Parts: sequence; structure tokens; C-alpha cells
Amino acid sequence: MKTQILFDNDGVLVDTEHWYYTASAEVLNTMGFHLSEDRYHDIMIAGESAFLIAEEAGVPISETDKWRAQRNELYQHYLRTEEIAISGVKEVLEQLSHRYRMGIVTSALRCDFELIHADRGIADYMDFVLCSGEYPRAKPYPDPYLMGWERLGGEKHETIIIEDSERGLRSAVAAGIECVIVHNRFTEKHDFSAAAHRIKTLEELITLLN
Repeated sequence: MKTQILFDNDGVLVDTEHWYYTASAEVLNTMGFHLSEDRYHDIMIAGESAFLIAEEAGVPISETDKWRAQRNELYQHYLRTEEIAISGVKEVLEQLSHRYRMGIVTSALRCDFELIHADRGIADYMDFVLCSGEYPRAKPYPDPYLMGWERLGGEKHETIIIEDSERGLRSAVAAGIECVIVHNRFTEKHDFSAAAHRIKTLEELITLLN
């Protein structure tokens, strides 16, 4: 029986993944590099930076670090100005909160997470949030979800992870915890063959857990 849930954030609780890619691609484009969606997904799944394509071409990390800062500013602009809500998420969390302990394990920076969730109410249902830099190694390594599971306590078989990307799924599988994939148009071409279940919307999670 499941008693606790670990949620990814981007693409699961909020619709932000496209805007992170867009911000990265736009900054790279101004520097003369084309970042296709396909290449971005390959880089993303491996847990690497979008600016890898420039570093592979010989651009020093000291320079791409400046580009990352520009990307981060542009991404935050999109977070402030674009619609990123996913319909029904808060209502689902309200129902689940009566039966499950829950946490968020995200690759987002803490500053981005706080901007995303300011006045959104989603984090209110969580026991904790783990952000980028708060665990030893990022997804697809198991560290983020192992730390999340340890925070919740209990047994692995009592825990379920909700993800939308192959990178997150690999992290969950490596951690030895069952993973459900919720559909996200931006990641729909990823390999989800290792997932325990696939659902179209978060609302289906309630039925699945019942």
C-alpha cells in the first residue's frame, strides 16, 4: 500500500519545461548556436547543461557561465509573464493530502522554485521541497529521490514517484522506487518503458492509487 508520494515539479505540477528550453535556445541563438528540441532532450535526459553544445565547440565554461546567467534571467521573465499553471493540480493535491505524506524533488533552482510557486498554494501540501544543489548528484542519478524518500521515512514499497521525463524516471528506477509518468507534450517522445504506470493527467493518479 502506498502511503507517500514524491513529485517532480516542472512538467508535473507546473507547465514550465518549454519555457526553460525556450530561454536556453534564445540565448544560445544570440551567440550563434542552434539548439534543436531533439538535441535539448538528449542533453536533458543525460542531466547535462543546454550550453554543452557551445562547450563542445570550444567555448570556455567561464563564458558559458555568463550565458547561463542570461538564460536564468530570461527564464524568470517567462515565469513571471507566461501561463504555467496545470489545470486541476491543486485540487488533486488537496485530495491526496488527506491520505499521503508528500514532497517535491526538483531539478529547479530554489530561486526559480520560489518564483514559480509564489501565491500558488501547491507547496502548502508538501512536507518538504528539495531543489537543485540540495542533494549530492542531480537526476538521472538516484540521489535526489533517495534523499526525498529518507525525508519521508517509511519503506520504498510504500513510496511512489510522479515524473514526466526520462531523466526523472531513470533517477527513480536507480533509487529502486516505483514511478508513474504523467503525460507532458514536451517530453512525450522520451523512453518511458521502465515506468510502472503512465497516466494522461494528474487526476488519474487518484484512481490509480485507489
